[in-house]
Amino acid sequence: MRNRSWMVWVGLALIAVGVLWTLQGLGYVGGSPMTGVGLWAVLGPLNAVIGVLLVLLGSRDRRVDR
Repeated sequence: MRNRSWMVWVGLALIAVGVLWTLQGLGYVGGSPMTGVGLWAVLGPLNAVIGVLLVLLGSRDRRVDR
């Protein structure tokens, strides 16, 4: 079985960045040119969903009983 722990870590990072982008796009996190720009309120959740998929794929157990 291949080690896919990198997928879990990358997925978690994508989720965190996606949440941050969403909050910035919605205007809840200030101090950035991204604050209040609706594009980031759309791209953030998409980024987080990709992160969730990576976490799920990376944590799946693919052992086959023979």
